[in-house]
Amino acid sequence: MQLQQLRYFLAVAETRHFTRAAEAAHVAQPSLSQQIRSLERELGAELFHRARGNIALTDAGEALLPLARRIIADTESARHAVQETVQLRRGRVRLGAPPSLCTSLVPDVLRAFRDRHPGVALVVREGGSGDLVPALTSGELDLALVITRRNGAGSQSAHPLAVTELLHEELVLVEREAAEGGPGGSGGRAPAGRKPARRRGVRVTELRGRPLVMFREGYDLREATLTACRAAGFEPELAVEGGEMDAVLGFVRAGLGPAVLPGMVAARSGLAVTPFAAPGLGRTIAVAHGSEVPLTRAAEALRTTLLDHLHDAARSGELPPGTRLLLE
Repeated sequence: MQLQQLRYFLAVAETRHFTRAAEAAHVAQPSLSQQIRSLERELGAELFHRARGNIALTDAGEALLPLARRIIADTESARHAVQETVQLRRGRVRLGAPPSLCTSLVPDVLRAFRDRHPGVALVVREGGSGDLVPALTSGELDLALVITRRNGAGSQSAHPLAVTELLHEELVLVEREAAEGGPGGSGGRAPAGRKPARRRGVRVTELRGRPLVMFREGYDLREATLTACRAAGFEPELAVEGGEMDAVLGFVRAGLGPAVLPGMVAARSGLAVTPFAAPGLGRTIAVAHGSEVPLTRAAEALRTTLLDHLHDAARSGELPPGTRLLLE
């Protein structure tokens, strides 16, 4: 049974005339009649009483009529839903990102995407790159922002992913800004409307003996901080550990100790920012998706919005100091 046969059947049922039905269906009358006969043979019953000048439905035709109407209506609904998705009036995108990027980059990108495609649903999953990569390969996510390592550890080649490096972001030391009068002051946040000044670079070795505020296990920032300290020959002291991004910022503001943060987060934090002395600390941010399944139109549109946002930010000088665009 073919959809076209059901459409021809409905045309005859509504006009009660084969010639007028053929004209309405924009098909030659012999072709329409042939398709109706083919449908009747497949169903094993005549659908119309054919008398000169009088076409009427048989009992079998009466039984088929409401079902045929429903099938054609469902088909049109399916076509309409697909067209709306292709034209980005509907759909869904599932994006994964580390909490540090959900705090800095992601909100602006999602706002721009929402302005362009308000009918597309957005689902965001926070997690470390180690959690997001398996979610991409299993199809649980459409896109993810991940931290890549250029030394081979956790390299993208180990996974069936398409990876595009976006940014190299500086990691900085943040702490509660001292009150006027210098480091010995009582401390506090920067006055409203004023960004804290970036201080001269600090060496990783200067963190020895300074209790740090540390992220929970699974954070790329935790691993980056511990690796840098151990490479400098010491195990860092921890004032408090186990926090998520908001908690870590709160602990630093409370004066529990400094923390190592990405430059984009630090720029919005209102905390005192100190870059690391050359060669510095940094990380590379990439966007990834499964290479074996094409992106949906909605996911491709979100990826395009992300790239456009980064190009615009680089051109307008809105990227924080130490953050470098890697895109062509």
